[in-house]
Formats: sequence, C-alpha cells, structure tokens
Amino acid sequence: MSTRTNSRPATTPADGYYDEPVAGAGWLFFAGTVLGLAGLMRIIDAIWAFSYKGALPDNLQNGVLGSNLKNYAWVWLGVGVLLLICSFLVLVRSQFARWVGIIGAAIGTVSAIAWMPYYPVWSLVYIAMGVGVIYGLSVYGGREGV
Repeated sequence: MSTRTNSRPATTPADGYYDEPVAGAGWLFFAGTVLGLAGLMRIIDAIWAFSYKGALPDNLQNGVLGSNLKNYAWVWLGVGVLLLICSFLVLVRSQFARWVGIIGAAIGTVSAIAWMPYYPVWSLVYIAMGVGVIYGLSVYGGREGV
C-alpha cells in the first residue's frame, strides 16, 4: 500500500498563490521617499519664510515673485503639499502621481544647476537623486501587467 504525500514545497502558501516581488519596488520606494522628503523640506522653507523677520535677502526685489517673502512662502507651501501628496500616490502606484513626480524631479534637477557655483557637492547629489527619481518612475512606475 502506497502512502500519498503532499508534493508542494514548504514555502507555497496553502491557497496556491505566490507573492511575487513587484519589479522595481525598491526604485518606486526610493522615488516616493525622495519626493516626500523634498515636500517636507519645501514646507519647512515655507514656515521659515512666513516667520522671517530680518532683513530681506540680497536681490530679492528682483525676484520673480517680488520682494515679499510671503509670496515665496505660499509657493513653497503649495509645492511642498503637492510633493507630499505625490509621494503618497507614487507609493500606491498612481499613474497621475508618476507623471507629476517625473516633472517635479526634472524641474528640481535642472534647478540644482543654478546652485553649482555655490554648493557643488550638494548640487551633484541633488542632481543624482533627481535622476534616480526620474529613472525609477519612468522605468518602473508603469501599470503592472501592461
């Protein structure tokens, strides 16, 4: 008399489905995290600009948004909130957030070039992180199974 044994490997779940890792999950986590940290930093910049009571920084009167730091604070606050929302949506694989994240990372990467003469190492790090976010979102941010 033969005995029947279960030939399933020990790692197979009882329902027969495997939890396969999502391709590029690490890149998407990196992109979402960097977008979230960038949003948090923009919000901190906005809080600083709202509470700043000292002399205006040099050449602010020639700035795009005028000579009032509160104008910049509102823009930074809006961008920060947008980046935080985008970060959350990237982590849940939203296509809209993917494209907003790519555009935001591209703008941030290009804008880092302006800081190159003053902070060369930080600018290169910022550019590398922006390129990483763009890579992660463009290569792995698509719909699964397409």
